[in-house]
Amino acid sequence: MRTRIAPTPSGFLHAGNGAAFVLAHKLAREAGGKLLLRIDDLDSERVRPEYVEDIFQTLEWLGIAWNEGPKDAEELRRLWSQQYRLVEYLKLLDNLRETGDLYACTCSRKEITDRTGATEYDGHCRKRNVDLDTPEVAWRLRLPEGKEVNMKSWPDGKRVKLALAPSDPVVLQRNGRPAYHIASLADDLHFNIDTIVRGTDLLASTAIQLHIAQLLGLSAFGEVLFLHHPLQVGDHGKKLSKSAGATSLRHQRKSGQSPEAVHALAEQFLARFLAGSHK
Repeated sequence: MRTRIAPTPSGFLHAGNGAAFVLAHKLAREAGGKLLLRIDDLDSERVRPEYVEDIFQTLEWLGIAWNEGPKDAEELRRLWSQQYRLVEYLKLLDNLRETGDLYACTCSRKEITDRTGATEYDGHCRKRNVDLDTPEVAWRLRLPEGKEVNMKSWPDGKRVKLALAPSDPVVLQRNGRPAYHIASLADDLHFNIDTIVRGTDLLASTAIQLHIAQLLGLSAFGEVLFLHHPLQVGDHGKKLSKSAGATSLRHQRKSGQSPEAVHALAEQFLARFLAGSHK
């Protein structure tokens, strides 16, 4: 097994993040496998030094050891930043462009909301034939209506069908930066990851990445095992978000709390998954 922890340093981590890390660590340890620490820092304007430090401090507090990846913030900056793999992301995008399934989109989020009253993209630019090389356009992937992809589910590799989202995703942002779907897929292939632990909120992303891999003949990604754990919610039933408040692991560490509750949450995630209630 080769699995990974892939936090984004855009805020202070919460219990749901920590439980996912513990779960990945547990699976790798019990399988005699390898655990990679990959910090998703491609959106550099959202990265803060205190958020990066929070990742390393949290992992130490949780007792998680990894086999590959940066040992500290300085090593991340010198050797492991996603900026060093940008060429790979752009190459994957070039290959995707050759399939003819990309189109340029000039719509801003505000324009989409003003036009539709919602945040979900409505396909406005699908047939406008805007040149992909036009400055400051996003590239979107045209998703076939009604298509499903096959995902291999941990632990037995059972094939599960995932429906593609009805909204065409952005794969290249208007600022010229590859989107999450591209960077994450390229990195998982680069590091030969064969088991991915992520939340149920990323089921749609998994389906998109499997579709991209299929378009490009990247068969290795089609063999990856996925475990989508339940989401941790707050007192009002909403998904936890990264913050410096009482729900952050930073607050728990600084107030002298034990990480036992986070480990127990990881066990709950795993139990619910094995009981068939992971979706």
